[in-house]
Amino acid sequence: MNSFKLIASLVLFTGLVSCSSNHEKEHQYHGNFEKIKALEVDSISYPVNSLDLIGQTTLVEVKTEEVTFYIPERKSSIKSFKCSECHTKSIPELKASNLTGKRAHWNIELNHATPDVLMCNSCHPTQNLDNLKSNLNADIDFNQSYKACAQCHSSEYKDWLGGAHGKRVKGWVNPRISQTCVGCHNPHSPKFETRLPSRLNTKKIEERR
Repeated sequence: MNSFKLIASLVLFTGLVSCSSNHEKEHQYHGNFEKIKALEVDSISYPVNSLDLIGQTTLVEVKTEEVTFYIPERKSSIKSFKCSECHTKSIPELKASNLTGKRAHWNIELNHATPDVLMCNSCHPTQNLDNLKSNLNADIDFNQSYKACAQCHSSEYKDWLGGAHGKRVKGWVNPRISQTCVGCHNPHSPKFETRLPSRLNTKKIEERR
């Protein structure tokens, strides 16, 4: 009987110590971001990580108070950048010169919002064409185009910062590298087209008849 009491006491004591320890661990974090950061897997020892891209790919840092990660550099992949290499004059000056011939950017179709909401110069300034612009006419670097997108797509932007929206490159461990908005979406026509499955499921078609 005494042995049973001793074992029961030891089990109870161990449980209390464990609960106390877990309680202390839960309260050592000041928020979910801090807790997640503390519990992240060491990316160096994890087999799937983005370390091989560091130093081989030009990256741009995205840094907020809560999160820091990287996105691929954009400007070097834009075929017509710098804009000033062709646009030696501002848009108003070009329009006033009555140029004839093929229109510039004839292959771009703006299908992003209705014309009364969004036009080319909503994102592209008419003067400094080597940058994008904010709603308050502040310059936005093409490598940080997500700042322009965030002005209207605030919910998607918050999800993207947290990692719920968008595509991560080389897994989920740090250092985190994510695709930026224009890495997946065409900024002039961002909606994805409807895609049919690569294999036709004839059995399902028969069942629906």
